Amino acid sequence: MLITRRLEFDAGHRISSHNSQCRHLHGHRYAIEITLSGNIITDEGVAEQGMVMDFSEVKQIAKRVLVDKWDHAFLVYSGDTLVLKFLQSLEKHKTVIFDSQPTAENLALAAFRILDKAYLDNYGNHLRLEQVRVFETPNCWADAIREKF
Repeated sequence: MLITRRLEFDAGHRISSHNSQCRHLHGHRYAIEITLSGNIITDEGVAEQGMVMDFSEVKQIAKRVLVDKWDHAFLVYSGDTLVLKFLQSLEKHKTVIFDSQPTAENLALAAFRILDKAYLDNYGNHLRLEQVRVFETPNCWADAIREKF
């Protein structure tokens, strides 16, 4: 069985090597969809009976390990030294540094790696992260799928 939870966050970024508008500082209303697989819990009388995982717990974990850290932050490539230096000069500025350009593709891969550690099989129902989809805009997204990398 597959379940998916969607969350949204706002963040700024730039793709320093891009040949078009994305080389400029700008922001997005990102959305992230987290897809988990697992067996439906059949234990009589438990709160999660009939579920793979309670959607509120999917949200709580994602917010704690990822969304709250990226929300209202500037997502910057470590090699973008001018912007990184500027952001570090701003007192208490929320900056998240990546080892690669903060494209939708690289954000999906980073999110998958972070979330994969967070969604361990806490329920005993073979819970496993299968996919992370990061929407940069409503019409543009990237998928990090377990089997694909």
